[in-house]
Amino acid sequence: MSSEWPVVPVEDVCELIVDCVNKTAPVVSYETPFRMIRTTNIRDGRVSLDSCRFVDGATYEKWTRRAKLQYGDVLLTREAPIGEVGFVDLPEGLFLGQRIMQYRANSKVLHPRFLHYVFQSPSLKHQFGSHEGSGSVVSHIRVGDCFRFKIPLPPIDVQDGVAELLGALDDRITLLRETNATLEAIAQALFKSWFVDFDPVRAKAEGRQPEGMDATTAALFPDSFEDSGLGLVPKGWAVGSLGVIAQTARRQIQVSELHADVRYVGLEHIPRKSLSLSSWGNADGLESTKAAFSEGDILFGKLRPYFHKVVLAPFSGVCSTDILVCQPKEREYFGVVAMHLFSETLISYADRLSNGAKMPRVNWKDLAEYPIVVPSSDIAAKLNEAIHPLLARMTDGIHRAQTLTQLRDTLLPRLISGQLRLPEAEALIEEAV
Repeated sequence: MSSEWPVVPVEDVCELIVDCVNKTAPVVSYETPFRMIRTTNIRDGRVSLDSCRFVDGATYEKWTRRAKLQYGDVLLTREAPIGEVGFVDLPEGLFLGQRIMQYRANSKVLHPRFLHYVFQSPSLKHQFGSHEGSGSVVSHIRVGDCFRFKIPLPPIDVQDGVAELLGALDDRITLLRETNATLEAIAQALFKSWFVDFDPVRAKAEGRQPEGMDATTAALFPDSFEDSGLGLVPKGWAVGSLGVIAQTARRQIQVSELHADVRYVGLEHIPRKSLSLSSWGNADGLESTKAAFSEGDILFGKLRPYFHKVVLAPFSGVCSTDILVCQPKEREYFGVVAMHLFSETLISYADRLSNGAKMPRVNWKDLAEYPIVVPSSDIAAKLNEAIHPLLARMTDGIHRAQTLTQLRDTLLPRLISGQLRLPEAEALIEEAV
């Protein structure tokens, strides 16, 4: 750290440091305005509201007696996992579950966003690790140590500048990911309309022109339904299973072939409920055989399938053996296979069939039996044609977000420590983007 900047205990520059209530809050099975943030909701500097559990008003008030969340609070996970950091943007109705620390910066001397970025720096990550307690089951950070982490304290105007610069990069990364989520939703909606709700067939059966498609595409859809084991389906379409049109790639890469130039995807890199890969690593140092995949393959997390980890591979590489590498048997069925594997109904099906009490996994044999309606290859190819531009933009967004993420992660420790000044960082950003 720069000798020009003092290093202080975090408790000296925070007006509030609170450990959450360390017991399980009673949840309800229906939606309420009150949601519990768990350690799994805190990742990569952000607080995700996906998969939050709900509580009633009385529980919320009881669990927030010591402190309610405010905008700008910084969260730190003490256990499972250790050292994840999040920034509170929307505090209304949120409260903290177990094993999370809440920090509120004294804004006269510490910018909340600066604290947020300091906690993500390598020097603090090292402190989190060095302060781990040794529990009988899992490691953790002791509550008392959470008050004593040492952080650099540059002048407040420098903190403001660092926070603004890194925040601008994070905003661009967030925008790219939000754009990808929109593109993904459009592709999903089209698939559902054509192959789940059968909207074009219904329109033709009622004498209407199907909406949003040209006459050539509309002509490929039948104009009536017929009975099947899955209920009414478009006339002439087959009833089968996913395995009729999909398969897994089983090529293995030996340890001797793994090196730093090979990209590696583990379950930890795959976000929940997003087709866009959020990060990846390299194969250097991996000590066991991995599965190979190619660009455009569908990566399906088979461990705890209810986590809904399914992405389209934006490059070739290797992945954890807890990831199924899925492909269409014929290229025309790529979109149909991908959208089925990503659907909520298939994820629920996979969850029901997963085996193992502590580490439930689903296998390809069971996934292949998932019942589907199989359209003709020419109609399936039309889905590919429609969603290909969307998927291409998503892939471009993934790579651009990764470039910005790497730039941010390179600048962050140097800015925090004072090794790099703001004008120099701004010049580096202009060169890179």
